[in-house]
Formats: sequence, structure tokens, C-alpha cells
Amino acid sequence: MRGLYFFLFILTQVSSSTLKVIGFFGHNVTLPCRYDSLTHGVLSVCWGRGMVPRSQCSSTILSSQDGAGHFSQSPRYQLLGRVTDGDVSLTILDAQWSDAGVYGCRIEIPGWFNDKKINTYLVIEEAPVEQPVTQEWTPTADILKTFLTNKVEVGEIIGITTAEEEMKAYLEVGNIGRVAAIFFFLIIIILVFVFRRRFLPKRTIQHLDTSPAENIYEVL
Repeated sequence: MRGLYFFLFILTQVSSSTLKVIGFFGHNVTLPCRYDSLTHGVLSVCWGRGMVPRSQCSSTILSSQDGAGHFSQSPRYQLLGRVTDGDVSLTILDAQWSDAGVYGCRIEIPGWFNDKKINTYLVIEEAPVEQPVTQEWTPTADILKTFLTNKVEVGEIIGITTAEEEMKAYLEVGNIGRVAAIFFFLIIIILVFVFRRRFLPKRTIQHLDTSPAENIYEVL
């Protein structure tokens, strides 16, 4: 006899399972419960508050008989899945704090000790606060918006950009070298001019000093 009780206990444990689901206050929450409808067809199911007992459901809140029709204690309890495909998950609309607790799903499979039992522990938490999405500031976008607000043509904007690029190109290393060469050439011209101004008066004075002597010699 003890062996028979042990065998029945094993069968009961194999066909049941326990889940934990977290839902948010004020949102819909779904408690899963499924079976293989291709093998068994459409079956009867019931949902209740509390652990699934040895038969039926405790404090039944929803039941369905072979998918033909179902009873619901409240319009907030719904079967939104495809019942004909074996999806008999319970959806609780607008979850409240009082909805927290244990729920049991029993699927009536023909045969001895074949019923599938799923116990689900529902936890209700405060819904997370959604952070506002801020748009990143980009200087280019603001400048373009300012130009368009002032009715500046796109061609003018492109012209301004081209002028800036030409100025940058002019200040490159190659152009700086040309400017330095021109500056050096100007310095050489200035130095030549200065030296010429300093030595030219002396040669003129020497020429004037020798001219009278030559004239006196010629007279004598």
C-alpha cells in the first residue's frame, strides 16, 4: 500500500510545475499555461486563486469547457491566446496590488492522473518611470536652421563654406613658402637701394674734386 501511495505522489509531481511572474501596476500581465492541442485536441481548463487542488480549481475565476465557451468572474480576466492551439494563458487587465498572489491552472487531460497543473506566483511592482528623450544639440543643425529662418539661399551657404575652404587652402604650407620667398626678395631690393644711396654721393664728390685740377693743367 505504501508503494502505491508513493507511485501516485510521483505521478502528481511530474504533471505539475510552479512559475513566478512579475507584473506592473496598471498594466496587463499574462500568466502562461499551454498544452499540446495537436495530440489531445481542445481540452477543458480552469483558473483559480491558490494552488491547484486534487480536483478542479480552488476559487475558480475563469473556466473553459472544450473551447466552446468559458466563465469569467471578472471582465479583467481574459483568455487572449489561441485556445484552439492550446494557449490558455490567463491575462489580467489593468493589474492591481490586490491581484498579487498564487494562481493555479488545470488542464483536464483524459485518463487517470493526466491533468496538467501549473501554479504561478504573481508579483506586482511599480511600473518603471520612462525617462524623457532629449535631442542632442548639433551646431551644424542650429546654424543651418538660422540661415533658413533668415531666408538665406542654399547657394549662399555653399558660397560661404567655399570661401572658408579657400582661405584654409591659402594658409597651407606651400602658400606660406611662397609668401616667405616674396618677402625675402623685397628685403633684398630694399638693401640694394640703401647701399646704393650710401655709396653714390662719395663717388660724385671725388669726381668734382679732380675736375678743376685737370682744367688748370690744360691751361698751363
